Amino acid sequence: MEEGPEAALKDHPRPGKAPKLSDKQAAHLIAVACSDAPDGHNHWTLRLLADKVVELNYVDSCSYETIRQLLKKHA
Repeated sequence: MEEGPEAALKDHPRPGKAPKLSDKQAAHLIAVACSDAPDGHNHWTLRLLADKVVELNYVDSCSYETIRQLLKKHA
């Protein structure tokens, strides 16, 4: 109420880090996860997907936990 009715129409900054991957990058990673695994592997692991994100130059580094959270969020 202190900021007036216009303030209710806008999002305020939220705490926490910004996502490492954009929605487009996340969608591409999910498509990769659904594709055939690399040679020598039966399936994609979280660590393989984290390495793939770095290989695709989406980020400089990425943990498997970040990948787990992303896949859980979009499941």
